[in-house]
Amino acid sequence: TAAPSKAYQAVRYNALTHGILSKHAVLPHEDKTEFAGLLAALRDEHQPSGMTEMHLVDELATILWRKRRVLLAEGATINRNLRQVASQTDSSVVPAAVPFDPGLKASHLWLSDIICDTPEENQARLNEAELDLAATEKAAAILRKGGKNAYSRACNALIPESRDMWSDYVEDEEYPATVEGLADFINEKLRPICLQMQKEARYYHEIKAQTLGEGLRAQQLEKLNRYEVHLDRKFERTLAMLLKLKDLRSPVNSAP
Repeated sequence: TAAPSKAYQAVRYNALTHGILSKHAVLPHEDKTEFAGLLAALRDEHQPSGMTEMHLVDELATILWRKRRVLLAEGATINRNLRQVASQTDSSVVPAAVPFDPGLKASHLWLSDIICDTPEENQARLNEAELDLAATEKAAAILRKGGKNAYSRACNALIPESRDMWSDYVEDEEYPATVEGLADFINEKLRPICLQMQKEARYYHEIKAQTLGEGLRAQQLEKLNRYEVHLDRKFERTLAMLLKLKDLRSPVNSAP
């Protein structure tokens, strides 16, 4: 490979000053040093000779810089959509994740709590849900069997969080503090919640995939995708022009 000319060496590291398009390519809030590095790398690769080749290399740099913006815009759009989907507390995302399980209802949790958990954290949630469900079923069995102190024994069988919930319902006078009231509370409120929490933990991967999929909203990215295709074609044409020009200037083609 021929060594770069002295004239080229004089300008190769001063891309922003000598690039015709450079001052328009980089917006005030963008990193001029990063663009300068991109332009210098392209000039190192193609070693343009003359203003026409220099302009074509500058054009390649600006196209790649604009493709970078497309990726930033795509990421920003996806992140915003994911935030909107994951911030829903009463969402169809959860039942849609496992459409053939009629017992899985709209989540009472923030979806972000589900999708941001690690597998280990989700396993801990599943363990807690199953313990809660087992304690609830034990309390229900005590109430069905009846006998001395059935109410107090059933209350003690519940986990502390469920007992606190029960106390709140009693305090609000939604249920009486009796065997019958506690049994109704378990059947109508507590057991459905425990089952839902168990299913959410079991279907962790499906719910996460559904949330991420809905957050993509591919139709919103269509314009960005078309613009990226336009840039790709422009890059291909510019590169072809540069290579053709360099080929015409090669010693082999210019020899008589």
